[in-house]
Amino acid sequence: MVTSSKRDAAEDVEQRVDALLRGAIDMHCHSGPSVMPRCIDHIEAMKEASEAGLSALLFKDHFYSVTPITELLKVHFGQYNVELLSGVPLNDTSGGLNPYAVDHGLKLGARLVWMPTFSAANHIRHNRGHLLKTKVPMRPAKMLTVVDENGRLKDEVKEILDQIAEFDAVLSAGHLHISEIWPLFEEAKARGVTRRVVQHPTYTIDATLPDITELTEGGSFVEHSLCLFIEESRFQRWTAEELHAMIEAGGTHQTILGSDLGQIDNPTPVTGFRAVIRLCIEMGYDDEEIRRLTGDNAARLLGVKR
Repeated sequence: MVTSSKRDAAEDVEQRVDALLRGAIDMHCHSGPSVMPRCIDHIEAMKEASEAGLSALLFKDHFYSVTPITELLKVHFGQYNVELLSGVPLNDTSGGLNPYAVDHGLKLGARLVWMPTFSAANHIRHNRGHLLKTKVPMRPAKMLTVVDENGRLKDEVKEILDQIAEFDAVLSAGHLHISEIWPLFEEAKARGVTRRVVQHPTYTIDATLPDITELTEGGSFVEHSLCLFIEESRFQRWTAEELHAMIEAGGTHQTILGSDLGQIDNPTPVTGFRAVIRLCIEMGYDDEEIRRLTGDNAARLLGVKR
């Protein structure tokens, strides 16, 4: 039997979760339409975020830039008061390491450029050559890398870094291996790219805790996919204790929690955020630290004014 004191405590936690959700930012929302199976579309994700009080969403699709859609939604759904963002994924469907796609995307309003994700050689090796699950079979991806056979950054990547710097956009390492990220970020810093992020650094990327510390001490952000830690997700593979160690390695001022949700048979992004906020509360983080992890740091990285 649940006592009134336990029930009151649970209600207090949920009220705290509701309060912490307001102003949160999900910079890893996998809504649809997509060739990948999704449980929620972009409009539904926006409405859900608005109801919960989130301040911004960044839509990510591995196969196309959602930027034209975000620009359309801003015009017709501004009443929801959710900043909508997207970026340019440099996979085969965008022409790979393609400065033309970056030029178009940034001039249309893209806020972020992802280095190759499903087309990354590192991703393909990790997944034994298989593409991410799609509703219909897709053409096999090429194995893209940002370095040549001598480990030097490719010229087209340098051109893309200059474009990112010109627009003060965000550089995401995509699904590159950590060994590729070091020369990429070193060159990015030299070329004036000030906004850099490594997403799910311990998943596919193979970054260690010392790597995370070095990245954040060098001014980069790390974003952990909360779907890898919450029990409600079918992607859970690490414990709360392991998440705590990852957060401590990067520090609460340079660490971001993004949902990486929107897939079928998974929680929606907002539901995932609720779960990870509860987890952060259980781990002992205070409200200021949780707000950093779920919104403030992402706002700084993306240049979102709230």
